[in-house]
Amino acid sequence: MAESFTTSWSDIKKYADWPIVLVTLLLFAFGLAAIYSASASFTKGGASVSGFVIRQIVWGGIGSLIYIAAVKTDYRNFMRFAAPLLICTVLMLTVLLIMGHSAKGAQRWFNLGFFRFQPSEFGKVIFALALAKLCAVLPPNTPRGIGAAIAVAGAVMLPIMLQPDLGSSLVYAVMLFSVFIVAGMPVRFLVSIAGAGVAALPMLWFVMKPYQKMRVMVFLDPTVDPQGAGYNVIQSRIAVGSGGIFGKGFMHGTQGKLHFLPEPHTDFIFSVFSEEFGFIGAALVLLLFAVLLWRILKISQYTKDMQGKLFCTAVAAWLWFQIAESVAMSMGLAPVTGIPLPLFSYGGSSILVISLALGLVQSVNVAAKQDRF
Repeated sequence: MAESFTTSWSDIKKYADWPIVLVTLLLFAFGLAAIYSASASFTKGGASVSGFVIRQIVWGGIGSLIYIAAVKTDYRNFMRFAAPLLICTVLMLTVLLIMGHSAKGAQRWFNLGFFRFQPSEFGKVIFALALAKLCAVLPPNTPRGIGAAIAVAGAVMLPIMLQPDLGSSLVYAVMLFSVFIVAGMPVRFLVSIAGAGVAALPMLWFVMKPYQKMRVMVFLDPTVDPQGAGYNVIQSRIAVGSGGIFGKGFMHGTQGKLHFLPEPHTDFIFSVFSEEFGFIGAALVLLLFAVLLWRILKISQYTKDMQGKLFCTAVAAWLWFQIAESVAMSMGLAPVTGIPLPLFSYGGSSILVISLALGLVQSVNVAAKQDRF
């Protein structure tokens, strides 16, 4: 029988990385303020709280419980079930292509009525667990190890690309490449894989949907469709730039309030925040994200367990890419992909899965310190 690991409350209190907890709560609070501003409606009595805010608070509360449960359960117990969880994820992604809910040209959700469940979001933490376990046991320093990891990644990424969801597919690819680096893949293999990826980029054009091609064209020049696909990017740039140094003030952003900015509570939440809190506020948020990533990578370096090390690496790569893409997208520096800004954008699936991932990272930290002391 496999060993079962336990974590006491006293060890959690003693060994937890409290800066991660504090930064996570601050980012969620800032995101909640931005969602409130982006979705509030005004009456004679003032601004009213929208359903988006209430639901985000509920998901945040559930996410907190998931976070605590993940730390208490111990990440090594999750690692034991990484393979069956991955199989279930692939099956869900496959079924999604047949029975999923379609919106905006993509079939990415199961509509459960009260909640739209997005398997590709939950798949990220499952993929991080499975990849960490596989590469710890079968390092990617031989053709066999590399082939096994690529096969696992391909099984998850293929149905996601067919949805189509290019943004999430890129997140998985970044996670895979980062784990390859930390797991000790020889430089010649890394260069070969990176070169093959770059060489294959032009081929994507022939499999992309028309709206995806338009997003790339708009990224290169938003004026090619200023009233259509380019409208979102133009308005987002205006919102970010009009914030200036100190911003227009909370609830005083014009682009969001006058409904010029599309999807202000999800895709362009950073634009809403930047307009109201300016360069200073945006810089503070980016600093908090940098601290979060630094603490995760520090845990990755600290732990002696290769599975924990690779899992933290995958989570850091996943969060970094989503932060970089979402922020760059808001400023017109990257194509619009619809990737949520972690802990900021509205969305239950994103909040819950990030809570689980950060709880498991915290568990790696507690276990590493238990072993040391």
